Amino acid sequence: MFETPSTPDPTNPFESMPLVPEPAGLDLDALADAATASEADAGDTDPAGYPGGTQTPAAAPSFFGLLPSEVEARLAEAGWERYRTQQVLEWVYGKRTRDSAAMTNLGKAQREHLGEYVDLSLPRIHRMIKSPKGDAVKYALELPDRARLESVAMLSRRGVTLCISTQAGCGMACGFCATGTLGLTRNLRAHEIVAQVVHMLETTGWDDPGYNIVLMGMGEPLANYAHTMKAIRVLNADQGMRVGARRITLSTCGLVPQIHRLAKEGLQLGLAISLHATTDALRDRLVPINRRFPLRELVRAAEFYANTTSRRVTLEYILLAGVNDRKGDAERLAEIANGLPCKINLIPYNPVPQLPWERPSNEAIQRFADWLFPRCPAVTLRWSQGGEIAAACGQLGAKG
Repeated sequence: MFETPSTPDPTNPFESMPLVPEPAGLDLDALADAATASEADAGDTDPAGYPGGTQTPAAAPSFFGLLPSEVEARLAEAGWERYRTQQVLEWVYGKRTRDSAAMTNLGKAQREHLGEYVDLSLPRIHRMIKSPKGDAVKYALELPDRARLESVAMLSRRGVTLCISTQAGCGMACGFCATGTLGLTRNLRAHEIVAQVVHMLETTGWDDPGYNIVLMGMGEPLANYAHTMKAIRVLNADQGMRVGARRITLSTCGLVPQIHRLAKEGLQLGLAISLHATTDALRDRLVPINRRFPLRELVRAAEFYANTTSRRVTLEYILLAGVNDRKGDAERLAEIANGLPCKINLIPYNPVPQLPWERPSNEAIQRFADWLFPRCPAVTLRWSQGGEIAAACGQLGAKG
């Protein structure tokens, strides 16, 4: 097992000074406790679906927060035959049609009254921005309580990837992330997570039935455990959106108890660990939750996940010029990786206007990769898309 120094490295000035001011009121214990409490949160069946909502208790729940079995149960209460539920599911998820009037194999009365039992509307698109190359689209959605979130659709030669958010804002305060500067507005409910995918499938015009979903947008997915898992099960359902679990990747900054719980869910989800540093001294400053769950605990949790699910984890490592891109960092990263069933995803830093970091030169990036390979199981470089529209990794919610 690797040994990670807990004292600052005197050769790196960034390890002996505060990298960014710690957010006022940052309470790591409260963050960890809130994440645990979220596991017991009820499903997505409350009518309003958001704090301070104006809907009445009789309002229909969002269709997109319900599993197919829950849709069936709700329509059965209204006297609908079971096969009618299958027809509705096929219209919405198979044919991407949310207008009940267009569901021609339903009876007239059913078409007219479907909206009384399930709500097929989506949050309002506040803004949609396409990159100059047309290979990335950033969505800003406004929720009924005026909370806003961003998500990104990306197109490459490998296919379509949809990057979605699980919280409005984020409470984890990672020092290099634009979203981390916002603080947490609130958790998203399951239907608000699924709605992002539905919006992107409806509006991009991109046709890729094997699209991938990454929970790498705004927020820490495991800090909103119950609704994140409910959304994943809706996306994964055979009679729903049919997104295979192996096409869904969840990224976490390191909530160790929730990683253990996720490993036992019985899903073949990809797990990405936002590592970004190889010593506790540096990671404490870049990823504050490390002070609660240090590297040794995090690596053990990653190993447990890999062994339980038989899936390699991904170690995400953002390269910050002069901070974590030295040879010693690469050597320690290789040591960590060689003790895990994993792959390493190197992410050159995407600049954020209000933050002080710099992206390494292309030569420094390649040199770091060369130090790792072939000492590590697998190393890839992620050249993030959407930087021109502040849609790249770490840029969601950026000012300017």
